[in-house]
Amino acid sequence: MNKPVDYHDEPLGLTVYSMPAAGSALVADAQRTTRGRWKMIAVLLVCAAPVIASYFTYYVVRPEGRRNFGELINPQRPLPDQAAVDLSGQSVNLRSLKGQWLLVTVAGGACAEACTQNLYLQRQMRESLGKDKDRLDRVWLISDEASVAPTLLPALKDATVLRVPHANLANWLQPANGEPLTSHLYVVDPLGNWMMRFPANLDLAGAPKAKRDLERLMRASAFWDRAGRESGP
Repeated sequence: MNKPVDYHDEPLGLTVYSMPAAGSALVADAQRTTRGRWKMIAVLLVCAAPVIASYFTYYVVRPEGRRNFGELINPQRPLPDQAAVDLSGQSVNLRSLKGQWLLVTVAGGACAEACTQNLYLQRQMRESLGKDKDRLDRVWLISDEASVAPTLLPALKDATVLRVPHANLANWLQPANGEPLTSHLYVVDPLGNWMMRFPANLDLAGAPKAKRDLERLMRASAFWDRAGRESGP
């Protein structure tokens, strides 16, 4: 005969763990979010530091008595999201010009005397930059539908020539008071911002002064700007 099992009434042992308070969980989440945001800001600052430093050097840390020949544009004006047409009839967005320093002139396709002078000065100033010349593109924005004379084409071989309506250009570039849009050479930085305007009707006597401004810009941006554009996605 089996002996009956003796079951004793004993209390059931349970280990009770305290549940985290809802308030502390929310605080922890907030702290993690804050730390993540600061890390993101730090990364952005590291990426932007070279650009900020170069502009600080050019605009702020300047030797006493030094003056720019060109007029600095404040606030700077970014390249517009504007369709243009090249000489072969292909559509090009102006923002695709970002990634290089640009020396820009505006004129009708007939290219009168002032236009040919600006095109000549563009070419001469770029060549005079020596090893830095490949960081600067010559750009002629044609503001009407007039044809370009075949005799000009050889001199435009290494230039960017785009046709853009005058009204659209006037919404972006601005001449000095009383001057037409065609009177100036305009400087656009590799970030796509119009940032300088040389005096109206620049001539051979003023070109060396404009060149010095370009050289200072090249030096100030040398450690973040390189020749050529990176291909987009």
